[in-house]
Amino acid sequence: MASALYPSFKQALLGGDIDLAADDIRAVIVDTADYTYSAAHDFLDDVAAGARVAASSALGSKTITGGVFDAADVTFSAVTGDSVEAIVLYKHTGSDATASLIAYIDGVSVTPNGGDLTASWHASGIFAL
Repeated sequence: MASALYPSFKQALLGGDIDLAADDIRAVIVDTADYTYSAAHDFLDDVAAGARVAASSALGSKTITGGVFDAADVTFSAVTGDSVEAIVLYKHTGSDATASLIAYIDGVSVTPNGGDLTASWHASGIFAL
């Protein structure tokens, strides 16, 4: 699966329901053996809890420039569990049933060993519209 923006995110963004600069945006690293991207998915509860290897705190130093969303690299602390093949960005609300999915980022390949994992975003940003 290639990286993609969730269609529900696009709708929420255009409707003003998500503000990437102001909202609490977080990342979760996932095992694709337990989760398959679907354009029909809209909230974090669509990503099975067993597929979520570790979650971040709020992304810091977020910027939006020239249609590109970026943030500081994020560290997942003391990660154990299944292999990781993707990152899912979402708007944290405190409830998986209302935490809007934003982006599915493919191309990760890490086997946790109990140490920290750092997601180093691409130099050109996390994603562009």
